Amino acid sequence: MKKFTNGLLKLIKGIGNGVKSFFTNFIQGDWITKTSYLIMGFGMLARKQIVKGCIFLGFQISYIIFMLASGGYYLSMLPTLGKNVQGEVWNETLQIYQISKGDNSMLLLLFGVSAVLVTLGIFILYVWNTRIAYRNQIELEKGNKLNNFKQDWKELWDQKYHFTILAIPCALTFLFTVVPLIFMILMAFTNYNKNHQPPGNLFTWIGIQNFKDVLYQNPMWSNTFAKLFVWTIIWAIFATFLNYIFGMLLAILINKKGIKLKKMWRTIFVITIAVPQFVSLMLMSKLLHDQGALNNLLINFKLIKSAIPFLTDATLAKITVIVINLWVGVPYSMLITSGILMNIPQDLYEASKIDGAGPVKQFTAITLPYMLHVTTPYLITQFMANINNFNVIYLLTGGDPKSLNLYQAGETDLLVTWLYKLTVNEQNFALASTIGIIIFVVLAFVSLLTYNNTKAVKGENDFQ
Repeated sequence: MKKFTNGLLKLIKGIGNGVKSFFTNFIQGDWITKTSYLIMGFGMLARKQIVKGCIFLGFQISYIIFMLASGGYYLSMLPTLGKNVQGEVWNETLQIYQISKGDNSMLLLLFGVSAVLVTLGIFILYVWNTRIAYRNQIELEKGNKLNNFKQDWKELWDQKYHFTILAIPCALTFLFTVVPLIFMILMAFTNYNKNHQPPGNLFTWIGIQNFKDVLYQNPMWSNTFAKLFVWTIIWAIFATFLNYIFGMLLAILINKKGIKLKKMWRTIFVITIAVPQFVSLMLMSKLLHDQGALNNLLINFKLIKSAIPFLTDATLAKITVIVINLWVGVPYSMLITSGILMNIPQDLYEASKIDGAGPVKQFTAITLPYMLHVTTPYLITQFMANINNFNVIYLLTGGDPKSLNLYQAGETDLLVTWLYKLTVNEQNFALASTIGIIIFVVLAFVSLLTYNNTKAVKGENDFQ
């Protein structure tokens, strides 16, 4: 938390210094520098940096054309997300009803967000342009010669090569990850659901009403969210730490002195990883069904009188998915911990034996602390991954058994599978986006707080 606070303070201070220098440069700048505050690239064009100045001027002209052509319209429609609803209009000439074209709230939101981001990008270039203009002025006052385009280009492939090589990946990440993410976040502040499907029915901004409904105002939504949130956390804890502990114990057992055919035992467990997980889960789903092979076999051998509801009883189904996830996930943990166990200094164990430590004491005082020191980031990552573990729940139980007390969810649904059902079955995109934001905020805070307070961070030199 302290690091986060310090980072936030540094960011605020940096923004403050940037604003201060922006106005200071204008006051201290000559007429060429001041003109560059109005015409982008002028501070370079007037000082014979023609190509560089034309690039900045081209961005400004392109932005003005974009805003006049469509950007301004999308920005003006962003506050309302559309006014005209698609409908039928009587054509007096043809004596028929015709469909009148309506606004599309989804496209208006998407293009409006894009226009805002383009404006932000141009503003960054504009500020950069003013800093270059002032820096050119200072360099000339010192009697230094300014770089021409050829020298700037050479720098991009030499001293500034890291900027050049990262430019395209960063641009693609921003275009295909950041923009859709912002779009989906903003959707949480609308009423975009099956009753508000554009262009037939527009959706509008409703502020934080969805968050209020999920947290306390809508009893059905809030009850479902609370119950699934608790089950999701319970599931993630068991799925993460049981796999970790059993995988570690299995690795210790296989690596123990005196165990023969170690490679064969490792191979047997690794083979289970070779089978695609969705195949294993679907097979187990059929096997554990009320009318599945396992129940039929037990009934035929007269071990039970009626089918065991592995996947249809709420409590038993939750236990079943945890156990099946153990079978699927333990081999991964075994492989990870095996490599770490082999690197623990053996002299630690020998010294502990001399001091009278037994196997249990050695495990709690040497093996476990060393393993946690190395694998804490892995555990945090796995915990987050299990919270969003869609495959195990959806392919094994489909979220069932169903419940009338839950909104569009079953007893074994995780929040992530509930989101899937809300979007695909219910088409309640606003609610799904709201839940996604809440999950992200909570988990990001918990994961950062946990990681910064672990021995892996505080005592990173303990085992060197």
